[in-house]
Amino acid sequence: MASFIGAMAIADLVKTTLGPKEMDKILQSTGRGHSVTVTNDGATILKSLHIDNPAAKVLVDISKVQDDEVGDGTTSVVVLAGELLREAEKLVNAKIHPMTIIAGFRMASECARNVLEQKVVDNKQDAEKFRSDLMNIARTTLSSKILSQDKEHFAKLAVDAVMRLKGSTNLEAIQIIKKPGGSLKDSFLDEGFILDKKIGVGQPKRIENAKILVANTAMDTDKVKIYGARVRVDSMAKVADLEAAEKEKMREKVQKIISHGINCFVNRQLIYNFPEELFADAGILAIEHADFDGIERLGLVTGGEIASTFDNPESVKLGYCKLIEEIMIGEDKLIHFSGVAMGQACTIVLRALMYWMKLKDLCMMHCVYYLRQ
Repeated sequence: MASFIGAMAIADLVKTTLGPKEMDKILQSTGRGHSVTVTNDGATILKSLHIDNPAAKVLVDISKVQDDEVGDGTTSVVVLAGELLREAEKLVNAKIHPMTIIAGFRMASECARNVLEQKVVDNKQDAEKFRSDLMNIARTTLSSKILSQDKEHFAKLAVDAVMRLKGSTNLEAIQIIKKPGGSLKDSFLDEGFILDKKIGVGQPKRIENAKILVANTAMDTDKVKIYGARVRVDSMAKVADLEAAEKEKMREKVQKIISHGINCFVNRQLIYNFPEELFADAGILAIEHADFDGIERLGLVTGGEIASTFDNPESVKLGYCKLIEEIMIGEDKLIHFSGVAMGQACTIVLRALMYWMKLKDLCMMHCVYYLRQ
């Protein structure tokens, strides 16, 4: 009975976040700072709870699986399971064995599935009807989110992004970036890939038919680095010799990279002034300190692979795109890759005031993930 009560309490907790009269929950953390979260997302609420009831923990796990596999319906699945347990409690009190109840639930589940399969409509052969179905799904998904007042606009963004996948389920091709400023409706879908970095001083601002080398390698050894080590020299001339040797070593590394026949070099790590100057002299666009997710996705959409050694150019797979240029979004400069090898790649740019950003990102990811299913 204690298990029933715990599970039903969890279901009752999130039940009020459903429907047209849904209410948000204010969650205050018990940790340092006592941060406050306002949300109506079932998965977020359940993750924040400290639960010791075993049946209630099962409901939380159900919610997590639903979130991971489908991306939506986290609250609905908990409420449904809670109501089934509420009915099961009455049957247990009537001295019906739990295995008999489970067998009945399985029969009901099979019956419900058969009815759904009879009612299902598949419009994938008709592009217009299929798009209309996706729009209805996206609107429904966004109705319970913070974006409900602009759900038409964001539903269109999500559907356009998913339609570009052309049946693929690889969501890595869809990037979401957030730029403060503007209004909610200033958010847009851009074809291609946008990297949130600036082009350095003296670098070419526009490159056509780009050959891109994506790397994760140290390009900051043009100065003597001392980490707990001690270098003893007789004179300052010896220090100059050490620095010259380091520079020569870096020059050789840059020449190896240039020998790949590239005109764009994107590195996960820092690129110091000296190698950046060598790349600029060779007419190569060098982009430093790109975040790891950024270069992983860049390698995917341009058809390249991340390299860390450059001794064998023939074994390195380069990425390609038709155009690299610097663009402005709000007050920020970014680098735009268009005409990438993976044609379905696109970027959703979210615009709004700063405090909306995290909420919008979460809502759009839920919507896109759900449409993928």
